[in-house]
Amino acid sequence: MDDTSMSRRQYVGAVGAAGAVALAGCSGGGSDTVTIGSDIPYPPFEFETDEGELTGFDVEIARAVFDDQLGMSSEFKRTGFDGIIPSLNNNNFRVIMSAMTISDDRAEQVDFSDPYFTAYQTVVVKQDSDITSKEDLRGETVAVQKGTTGEGAAESLQSEFDGDLTIKSYDQVAGAFNALLNNQAVAAINDNTVNGDFQEENSDEIRFVEGDGEAAAQEEDAPPYLTLTVEQYGIAFRQDDDEFREEVNDALATIQEDGTYDEIYSSYF
Repeated sequence: MDDTSMSRRQYVGAVGAAGAVALAGCSGGGSDTVTIGSDIPYPPFEFETDEGELTGFDVEIARAVFDDQLGMSSEFKRTGFDGIIPSLNNNNFRVIMSAMTISDDRAEQVDFSDPYFTAYQTVVVKQDSDITSKEDLRGETVAVQKGTTGEGAAESLQSEFDGDLTIKSYDQVAGAFNALLNNQAVAAINDNTVNGDFQEENSDEIRFVEGDGEAAAQEEDAPPYLTLTVEQYGIAFRQDDDEFREEVNDALATIQEDGTYDEIYSSYF
């Protein structure tokens, strides 16, 4: 099967499981409301439908955890990813749920829930691109979103190439994708599911770079595309919110045990 005929489900399915929650109009919320900071849009995790309803994998998991399991009302607050952790620690919302990778650097600033999703940093290019391997990126320009582990993966690659890689960082992931489409970069580096959504929508123009990568090196069930990292997503909390974090961990475990998680997952991946 060639690149153009592979669907997003086939690409993303190698990882592995629409309700809507209103966008919050304020940063607070009473004890029965949990306000969630999120970088919107970031499909398929959080995005608005043509009718203006907020949906996505994170949105539905949030609804299952906070609304159904904990009896709260969940509201999402649109927040730029680059400043989302400072916003959390400034009490602008209670938690972050925004396809956020658990990392040592972030864990110095916030506490994370148990992991709820496995992701990989991947590379997409134009269909007619000469880029067929990681090494082909040497001397080229790549596009990423600011503050993400995609940007971090690009910086690691830049170091591996002794600086021979130019990185263009954008406030929104759409900016990185537009840079690729408009030939301002030869590749975009981002989470596999988000790259997969973009690739499916632009299958005549965009393909994944394939090959072995970090997933194969870690003896994971390696997907059929190049993986620069293997990552786990978590819900982020302020470091003084341990009791609530434990309640959320229990709720996450419940939805994984009762089949709710798998049902939501299968709707998106």
